[in-house]
Amino acid sequence: MSLIGRLVVIFIGFLAACFVGGMIVVVALLFPEFADLGAGPVDQGTIDILLGFGFIFVSGFALVPAAVIVAITEALYIRSALAYAVGGGVVGLACYLGLVPFHSDTLQFEGIVRRHLEIMTGAGIVAGVVYWLIAGRNAGAWRNPPPARQPPPPLPSNSRPDAR
Repeated sequence: MSLIGRLVVIFIGFLAACFVGGMIVVVALLFPEFADLGAGPVDQGTIDILLGFGFIFVSGFALVPAAVIVAITEALYIRSALAYAVGGGVVGLACYLGLVPFHSDTLQFEGIVRRHLEIMTGAGIVAGVVYWLIAGRNAGAWRNPPPARQPPPPLPSNSRPDAR
């Protein structure tokens, strides 16, 4: 039963990390455009839709690399916040490089925008820390057997009805 509970915690941690990572990506990519518009406040419904798309984007692209990081940290009992931040940065980097064209004849990525690479890597780092706050601090704890139950204390000698 503890494994099922752990999987639920991992899923909730992944969703929260993807939501935070999506928020960072949307805000960081739209911030320069907001400054240039000068049109005043933006419709809240538009922001909600953009955050939803950011969440879907990040969770869709980050699922497999994040699952690999989670499997490694669970298997090796890694509970360090730094490890999750580095793992999140690697996942963010992998998500960005998965979108950039790679030419196999020159073995180079072409069209890398440094600002976008930094945004995705930073969002991955923050998402890794959010995941650590929710699920990573207890990585591998589901394998530990529950502590042995201590027997109850003995009853007082005069509390037994057949005691004489």
